[in-house]
Amino acid sequence: MVRNFAVIAVVAVIALLGGMWYMSKDAAGDDQFAQCRQGQVAGGTSAIGGPFTLVSETGETVTDKDVITEPSLLYFGYTFCPDVCPLDNSRNAEAIELLESRGQIVQPVFISIDPNRDTPEVMAEFTDYLHPRMLGLTGSAEQVKAASQAYRTYYKKQESDDEEYYLVDHSTFTYLVMPEQGFVEYFKRDVTPEQMADRIGCFVNNM
Repeated sequence: MVRNFAVIAVVAVIALLGGMWYMSKDAAGDDQFAQCRQGQVAGGTSAIGGPFTLVSETGETVTDKDVITEPSLLYFGYTFCPDVCPLDNSRNAEAIELLESRGQIVQPVFISIDPNRDTPEVMAEFTDYLHPRMLGLTGSAEQVKAASQAYRTYYKKQESDDEEYYLVDHSTFTYLVMPEQGFVEYFKRDVTPEQMADRIGCFVNNM
């Protein structure tokens, strides 16, 4: 319980001290997704996202161009996460299923921020359990850090003398990324699968 409060506190601090990326929208301008957004990214959507090179759950080195070939939901976490990551990824998978039932295909992507333990094999087992089309990505510490920084996510390993059993504090946003437009929207943990599917569907319809 104490650890959960610590994670929530960390995320709250991030939001207050620099994670407030969204601001009220003053004008739609030429934004093709204006009717879909709940806000506008301060500095423009290009401020979040970018190139990355990681290792897929099949052991292949891939880039963002290889991964984001269709609308995709990106989530940064780790497989040993005791509660938050399984719940968030399950929510994302449920939203993906709702979209698929409406004829809209969106790929769920899970990027590890714990490459020491999250090998491709571990990632494959985790993602296969959650959704057959969920793609797991890991990599070297440097590759993971670069991908995390591109999407302005936070993670930090908690102090521990045990190299096998430890926790990692991390941010919990899910990002909607398009092949041509890049990052277009993010979702907080309190968004339901139905709300997420409706908002994503708007973006997909306006691609």
